[in-house]
Amino acid sequence: MSLGIGIVGAGGRMGRMLIDVVQRQPGTHLAAATDRSGGEAVGRDAGELAGQGALGVRVGDDIDAAVAASDAVIDFSLPEATEIVAAACARNGRPLVLGTTGLGEAQQAAIDGLAQQGAVMQAANYSTGVTLLTALVEQAARAIGVQSDIEIIEAHHRHKVDAPSGTALRLGEAVADALGRDLRQCAVYGREGQTGERDRQTIGFETIRAGDIVGEHTVLFGGDGERIELTHKASSRTTFAAGAVRAATWLVEQPPGRYDMRDLIGV
Repeated sequence: MSLGIGIVGAGGRMGRMLIDVVQRQPGTHLAAATDRSGGEAVGRDAGELAGQGALGVRVGDDIDAAVAASDAVIDFSLPEATEIVAAACARNGRPLVLGTTGLGEAQQAAIDGLAQQGAVMQAANYSTGVTLLTALVEQAARAIGVQSDIEIIEAHHRHKVDAPSGTALRLGEAVADALGRDLRQCAVYGREGQTGERDRQTIGFETIRAGDIVGEHTVLFGGDGERIELTHKASSRTTFAAGAVRAATWLVEQPPGRYDMRDLIGV
């Protein structure tokens, strides 16, 4: 039986990619698609929007109706929509795969509320490679983190609106947790002027925004006489979309609770 997936934020880059992947992957089909009210995607055929040809699914702006029509929901839209989507999933008993970054306390609280009665997966990055990178970074931090200067360098396309990326922050949290530090207290976001000698207790972040870079993340452990760099480079957004669709097909079989990609791949 084919799994009907609803896409929130269908008009965005990831939304269009998700539509394409959902329709191409055996065992899934597009059940519904939404975009922000007044957006240029609303009213268009979702398949044509994704460059696939007509699918007979119109992009709407009624999130509750889209959720009700779906077996699982994937949301890569904007933080403003998160609470609405989470509430709709809770009302309709639908699992949610959430890839939206830059969330505030209210949005996180809404996700917590959904997790009490349904399955929700929240990840800053749905790439299997990034999930593995995070696990490797934790191991490196435990092994050599105390003796290292740690820097996280990330690069994305010119259109990305938040910085550092959600993935970079997640990598920073992985390092901080492994070392027993609070990232809110030890993070340094860029440097300028007379900064003084580097404090080894800090975790540095550097952000690059240029061209059409899909996504690159490096965690650098710099010691005396050597350094280790763990890097992931994405060459296509398809890897993120495919991971999110894989997550949706897995999540429908899970009991209520919060999950992430590490649960899915068993790392």
